[in-house]
Amino acid sequence: MAIDAETLVSEIHSLPDEEKLRLLDALLTDLDKPDPEIDRIWANEARKRWAAYQAGRLSTVSYEDLMAKYNR
Repeated sequence: MAIDAETLVSEIHSLPDEEKLRLLDALLTDLDKPDPEIDRIWANEARKRWAAYQAGRLSTVSYEDLMAKYNR
C-alpha cells in the first residue's frame, strides 16, 4: 500500500510527541549512511589542521573566549 507524503505528514501531526521522536530517530538513522569519500576528506582535513597546529601556523581560541563570544 503506497501512501503519499501529504497523507503521511497529516498522520504524523496526530501522533504523540514520543512517537514523533521515534519516527524522527528512524528517519535520521535511515538517512545517515556512511560515505567513505567524505570520511577520507575529513580525515585529511583533520591531519592538515593538526599539523598546522603543531607547527604553530594555526591560531587557537580558548574555551573560555569561545564561550564568552556566544554568551553575550
